[in-house]
Parts: sequence; C-alpha cells; structure tokens
Amino acid sequence: MNYYGNPITRLIEQLAGLPGIGGKSAQRLAFHIIHMPPEKVEALAQAISDAKKQVRYCSVCCNLTDDDPCPVCANPKRDHSTIMVVEDPRDMAAYERTREYYGVYHILHGAISPMTGVGPQEIHIAELLQRIDENVQEVILATNPNVEGEATAMYISRLLKPLGVKVTRIANGVPVGGDLEYVDQVTLSRALEGRREL
Repeated sequence: MNYYGNPITRLIEQLAGLPGIGGKSAQRLAFHIIHMPPEKVEALAQAISDAKKQVRYCSVCCNLTDDDPCPVCANPKRDHSTIMVVEDPRDMAAYERTREYYGVYHILHGAISPMTGVGPQEIHIAELLQRIDENVQEVILATNPNVEGEATAMYISRLLKPLGVKVTRIANGVPVGGDLEYVDQVTLSRALEGRREL
C-alpha cells in the first residue's frame, strides 16, 4: 500500500535498491532528503549525475577516476616497478591511508567466484597481464583472505610466474588486539607461516 504518495514511494524504492540499504534505512534517507533545502537536494542529484557521467576506469590500473591515467598512475614519484593487486578501489584507499606503500596498484573490481558466476573474464586480470613488462619487478597479491580472494590470488600467481616476475602475497594472521583463544585455526596457521625475525 502506498502511504506517502508516488514520488516518496519511488524514492524509497530507489534507495532500497542500493547495497546495504534496507527498507527502513531507505525510508529514513528518503525523508531526510525530502526535508533538505532544495539547493542541497539539487547538489546531491548533480553529484550523483556527474559521478556517473564522468567517472571511468583508468586505462592503466582500472581504478575509478575522472582523469586518465589516474593520479596514482600519473605520479612519477611512485615506484612503477611494484604493482599491488587489490579487489576494489576501497582496498586501494585503505593501503594509501597507511602511508607505507609507494608502488602502484591494479584494481580487479571483484574476485573469482564460481558460485556467483564471476570468472576470470569478469574481472580485470587481462589488463594486469598487459602491464607486465621488463620494468615490473614485483606483483603483490593483496586480495581478501577469503575463499574467493585466495582463489583469485592463486589463479593470478599461476599466470604471472611464467612471465618471470616476483609474485608475493600479503601476510595475514592474528589481528592486533585479538586473543589467540578466539582466533580460528586457518588464521593461526597463516600467522605461524608468516612469522618474521625480530
């Protein structure tokens, strides 16, 4: 039943179609938008429209950008001999916040997941392979430490090894502040394998 009229109902339905937004959140957002000043609503609508029209994939790393190449790829101060492969632009942003990595990235926009119909052709693996030349010394596989991320890392590793490039995988293990008794066996195993000398 339509309690609010067609425009509000359509707005709620559109917002509820966004990932992570349920019916109640969509309703709360819709009413917030309705109560916003008209100029802020216009600015929000314009920002959404501009992002959709102007954002595209970087021709080098597949990052989302409005400049091509993206600012990271265009930066001559970055170490272009090291490529970190991540699943999502948000993963890249997380590494950038550490201020510890100075190489460049390659964004896959997903991970191999046969259960959901995502194969190697649906993510940007071919573009990664095209980037590998004599200047690339190391490829760091920084996919998520779950089944899909591990499968993706193994698949890419098998493709890269014959090309003579060093392939590494990010370490994973016990989180800082975690109690060992609550950590699962796979994580403990990985933590043991990834140990380093102090």
